[in-house]
Amino acid sequence: MEPVNKPYYKYSALIGWIALTFSAALTGAFVDTGGWYASITKPAWNPPNSIFGPVWTTLYIMMAVAAWLVWQRGGWKQQRKALTIYLVQWALNALWTPLFFGLQRPDLAFAGILLLLASILATIAAFWRVKRTAAILLIPYVLWVSFATVLNFTIWRLNA
Repeated sequence: MEPVNKPYYKYSALIGWIALTFSAALTGAFVDTGGWYASITKPAWNPPNSIFGPVWTTLYIMMAVAAWLVWQRGGWKQQRKALTIYLVQWALNALWTPLFFGLQRPDLAFAGILLLLASILATIAAFWRVKRTAAILLIPYVLWVSFATVLNFTIWRLNA
């Protein structure tokens, strides 16, 4: 597979992947918890709120670079399957915030995050076949979402 070699096009695409990936976080802009999250019971090992911004910023950059690396191996024409799987996990990522915070439904969010976790694993497998570096870049993401899955479940059970 021949990488996309036109520098302007290549780096414009990287910016596009970064913008798309970060746009998943925009769902949080439309969510008002009305103090709900502050009032619910959380486990002692719940990370402080100040951790989430830096972690997600790092993960979104790594996710975008991973998608871009795969895209460079023939663009959409040759990498449609792997990039479509990426977009599915991206959409599930974007859905979690409205489920958990917007609807205040940790139970529905838990179902959503299980689907997200499975789709991240599918993305890693698909990316591995195209560009191993891209798959490796997603390992911190799957680890964080695994932790978030346990946290989501624990919050759901503590507040059921």
